[in-house]
Amino acid sequence: MQPQPAPDQAFSPAEREAVYRAIFERRDMRHFAGGRVAPEVMRRLLTAAHHGPSVGFMQPWRFVRVASRALRAELQALVEQERVLTARALGEREDEFMRLKVEGLMDAAEVWAVALADGRERHVFGRRTMPQMDLASTACAIQNLWLAARAEGLGMGWVSIFDPAAVARLLGMPQGAEPVALLCIGPVHGFYPEPMLQQQGWAQRCPLESLVFEDAWGQPAHLGAPASDQAGAARG
Repeated sequence: MQPQPAPDQAFSPAEREAVYRAIFERRDMRHFAGGRVAPEVMRRLLTAAHHGPSVGFMQPWRFVRVASRALRAELQALVEQERVLTARALGEREDEFMRLKVEGLMDAAEVWAVALADGRERHVFGRRTMPQMDLASTACAIQNLWLAARAEGLGMGWVSIFDPAAVARLLGMPQGAEPVALLCIGPVHGFYPEPMLQQQGWAQRCPLESLVFEDAWGQPAHLGAPASDQAGAARG
C-alpha cells in the first residue's frame, strides 16, 4: 500500500504572516510609557509562556510578580551595581556601555522575575549529559511570552545584569532556585525600528549564512533566497 500524502497543515497566509511579523518586530525594550497591563492580558502572556517547550516536559520556569515599588527600587539598585561592574570589565568600551539604557524597572507597567525551579536536578530525561537544558527550556518560555506581548502591542525587555544570588535573596527564593531574568512589560510609545543595540552601534546582526553549516562545521549550507517581505522585516 502506498503511503498517503500528508495533509497540508500550514496556517493560512494571513495567519502565517502574523507569526512572522511578531518574530521580526519583537524588540528588547528599555523605554516604557507607564500605564498598566490588564490582568486578563497578563494571564494570556503567562499562559503563552507556560506552553513553551521543555526538555523532558520538566517545566522548570517559575514567575514572581514584583508589584511593590520599593522592591522594584531594590532590584534596580542591584542592576545598577552590576552595570558598573560590567562596564569596568569591558575595558575600553566602559564609557560607551555606561551611556546605554539597560533597564526600565521603574517605568514599565509590570515587572516579573523568572527563575529556574528548585529541585530540578530530579529531572534527568534529556539532561543527563546536558543539564543546561533547564535554562534552554526557560528561555523558550520567555520567548513565547515576548512574542505574545508584541502581538498584544506591549513592549518587553529582558534584564539579565544582576547577581542571581542577590536577587534570589531579595525575592525569598528557596535554596536551589536560580533567577535568570527580570522582565519589564508594558505599553510603549513605539517599538524600536531595529534592535536598540544595533541602533546605538554596539553590535550588528550577523548574516544568516555565516551561522548556518551543512554536514560539518564551517561548511556552507545551501539556503534558499529569502522572501522579499521577510527580508525587509528582518532588517527592521
